[in-house]
Amino acid sequence: MKNTALSHVHEALGAKMVPFAGYNMPVSYEGVTAEHQTVREGVGVFDVSHMGEFLITGPNALSLIQKVTSNDASKLADGQAQYSCFPNSDGGIVDDLIVYRLEAEKWLLVVNASNIEKDWNWISEHNTMNAEMKNLSEGFSLLAIQGPKAVEAMQSLTSVDLSEIKFYTFKVADFAGIDHVIISATGYTGSGGFEIYCKNSEVEQVWNKVMEAGADFGIKPIGLAARDTLRLEMGYCLYGNDIDDTTSPLEAGLGWITKFNKDFINSENLKKQKEEGIRRKLVGFELNERGIPRQGYDILGPEGNVVGNVTSGTMAPSVEKGIGLGYVTKELSAPGTEIFIQIRKNTVPATVVKLPFYKG
Repeated sequence: MKNTALSHVHEALGAKMVPFAGYNMPVSYEGVTAEHQTVREGVGVFDVSHMGEFLITGPNALSLIQKVTSNDASKLADGQAQYSCFPNSDGGIVDDLIVYRLEAEKWLLVVNASNIEKDWNWISEHNTMNAEMKNLSEGFSLLAIQGPKAVEAMQSLTSVDLSEIKFYTFKVADFAGIDHVIISATGYTGSGGFEIYCKNSEVEQVWNKVMEAGADFGIKPIGLAARDTLRLEMGYCLYGNDIDDTTSPLEAGLGWITKFNKDFINSENLKKQKEEGIRRKLVGFELNERGIPRQGYDILGPEGNVVGNVTSGTMAPSVEKGIGLGYVTKELSAPGTEIFIQIRKNTVPATVVKLPFYKG
């Protein structure tokens, strides 16, 4: 089990630690609901240093990124980021990721912790144009400072105007006494804020200064359990639950990051799928009665037949309802459609809704 550079800090704070993607990670401190509301209403900080970072450089960096990702990275300017995915050869998804353009020939790819080795091997295998690749994952840390008070709470720690860092843009600047960190606004919670990428040797200083600067704003450390409920209220996909090697980006509602104005791995087959139409679709649903939908539960149609299964589900603290994501047949995917969730012996009615669940 690997530790992040801050695992000892979380343990000292009394966090409940669990194994996650090969790392010893804090799942909660004071409880998921309290931590969730801290982020929705104030400001919280997550240690997500388990995420992977690859640096792709040189004159062929963009060509490689265009080949292995579904979105069109040529549209990015310096200081812009983009959500994307790596399609596999069979119509599924190797991983989802964020692409950062640092310079014309210098790019950062941020991937999921559980897929670092798999993604690295996949990109390397397709690097026929000899772009330069470096795996920075072991040496870098990542903090996500999230919530409506994040900008105000952290402004004293940097010379850049944090309010000017718009969603999916970033700055390389000073923060918490460290000269060159990436400050990005690519949050996964739906409540604003930003992320700090720095070296492992710097992250404890950054963490301490963040906690100090945020004290007057009620900042608290937040665990991975609340990260999951926050992202689910926004309808954001989690790799391994809602998307995986068998789910098409089109089925998963990720057509908006699948651009057919360029050739990428399996683009011909995905284009054909778009033209012919998908047979199943990832939808959000709310339970009409009490209950908590859990991953793996069956989703039933009006006749009681199994039409799919729940990929993510929880009791949503901000919405105060049982909510979930799951794949259903195309015919049952329109908002307002009634479906049923099999929760142990009970068949609980639910309604397909337009995402996100949390409107803010």
